[in-house]
Parts: sequence; C-alpha cells; structure tokens
Amino acid sequence: MHVHHLDLSDAQTSGARIALLPGDPGRVAQIAAALPGRAEDLGSNREYHTYLVSSPDGSVLVTSTGIGGPSTAIAVEELARLGVSHLIRVGTCGAIQPHINVGDAIITTGAVRLDGASGHYAPPEYPAVAGFQVTRTLVEAATAARVPYHTGITASSDTFYPGQERYDTHTGYIIRRFQGSMEEWRRLGVLNYEMEAATLLVTASALGLHAGAVCGAVINRTTTEAINAEGVRAAEHNAIAVAAGAAQMLLRLLGG
Repeated sequence: MHVHHLDLSDAQTSGARIALLPGDPGRVAQIAAALPGRAEDLGSNREYHTYLVSSPDGSVLVTSTGIGGPSTAIAVEELARLGVSHLIRVGTCGAIQPHINVGDAIITTGAVRLDGASGHYAPPEYPAVAGFQVTRTLVEAATAARVPYHTGITASSDTFYPGQERYDTHTGYIIRRFQGSMEEWRRLGVLNYEMEAATLLVTASALGLHAGAVCGAVINRTTTEAINAEGVRAAEHNAIAVAAGAAQMLLRLLGG
C-alpha cells in the first residue's frame, strides 16, 4: 500500500497506529525528538513531512498536515489507509478567554466548524467532537508534565485573518459575517482559535478513527494582537510535552 500525497507505504510505517499531527513541517523533528525511541526521517512531499519513532512500546508517526482543513483531511485519509487509528493534532493557537495565559495548553473537547473541508465528510449538524480516550490521555499527560491546561471548545477557521476577526489586513475590512464574531465566541465559552481541529475531528469520526487536539496558546487576544518569539517557544514546548506523553499512554493502552 502506497499513498500519494504523503508519499509513504505501509512497509515504511512499521504498523504504527498512532500519529501526531503538527501543522508546521518544521516542528516534525522537534516532536519526534520528544518521543522515546529511535527517530527515522521518512521524507517529505509537499507540506507533508513524516518521522517514524520506534521504541520497545511500539511505533509513532509524526506527520505535518500543513495549514488548514483540506490538507489535514488528506493526511487523515492517507494515514488511515496506512493503518493509523489514533491521531493527535499538536499545534499553536490564539486564546480568546482572559484567564488563559500565553504558553498554556488547550485540549479541545469539541470544535466550532468554521472550516469547509469537514462539510465534505458530514453535514453541518454533525458535531466536531474529540475522542474520549485520546482526550483523557491528553489531560493525564498534561497533569503528569505539570503543564497548565484548559479543556473546552475550539473555533477552527479556514482563514487566519477574516475568519478569526483580525483587522491587521491589507484592507482592514472584514465581511459582516465575522464582524463581532470573536466576542460572540468568547461569550459562548469558546477558548481559542486555530485552523485544523474541526476538520480533524469530523474526518476522524466519519472514518471511524479516534482523534484529539492540543494547542499551546501563543497569544491571548483579549489583551494584545502581538505574537512574540518567547510566547511561541513556550506554547510549542508545552503542546509537544502533552502530546508526547499522551502518545506514550496510548501505546500502552493499545499494546504497541
């Protein structure tokens, strides 16, 4: 079995059933290094860069999805064909609740579907809900790593600027649909904005897979719109620590 976009075969993936999914190809090696075992670079194609980490407990894939829903859905489809059954998004996000600090981990329990790709897998009434087993391991891993975390609803937008109500754009204009939307989501208890969780959760559920998401907050948008390098480093470190710990727990639960 060979899959086109990831440019991988099942002979390369060593029966791995767990995949960690950063958006950024540049984070793949960093995440692989956080997992115990021997890390092997399986190569890259387009936005998809994959490492295989092998240990006595079993194998874990780390595959980048690129930015947004369409490329994430392709990754999920092709990883499933290679035998992956449990997937964890490992990313960064912007917090929209005042009590969330920069660097905190946000573990998604469900997502607002502001994407388009998930609509190709299920109608809009179908919820984007994280798998219980995966979410539980993320919470346990955050607790074990002493990473401050929050659980709740994420808003997944297809766009970084208008869909997340950012006005620092070329025109400074946002269509009426999104004007005031950040405050609306905040009042409804949504914790953060990012761009892939809804697609991942709906696609995984529709395909009979198990998925979850953890993102580190690089900014709290209730106080500032300025992202700095220190905040990004803290967010990446904490999200990776939680995801790596959860992957190890899942390996034990799945028996390798």
